[in-house]
Amino acid sequence: MAISLRKARTIIRKALEKGREMELKPLTVVVLDAGGHLQACEREDGAAPGRFAIAQGKAYGAVMLGMAGTAQMARAEQQAYFMTAVNGVYGGQVVPVPGGVLVRDKKGAVIGAVGVTGDTSDNDAAAAVAGIEAAALTAEI
Repeated sequence: MAISLRKARTIIRKALEKGREMELKPLTVVVLDAGGHLQACEREDGAAPGRFAIAQGKAYGAVMLGMAGTAQMARAEQQAYFMTAVNGVYGGQVVPVPGGVLVRDKKGAVIGAVGVTGDTSDNDAAAAVAGIEAAALTAEI
């Protein structure tokens, strides 16, 4: 199973709705497929233009490592050299913090990742989870 464009749009719409409900700063949401390729993205009015790269980096690290942002941050805190090496391998594209959320199908297979940025990392992750769950998929933070 892959993340269809329809599901990606649902994830984005519901993540942004959650952001408004929580009164978060303007968000940027990126949805990547299981190969780390862009499926969809939206940046809210008022979100800084550089937020796309951050959201993509959160999602990219999650999908390429098979490890959500929260686990990546813990790993970076325990073994900074590992995340430095990973970022070298991936050309600096990994942002190892919460807000990079793995997306799993009903069988538990990783089918992509969502990256959200704009507010605190924990709030970004909450918005991502809301979007993923609204698309009837499983989020791993």
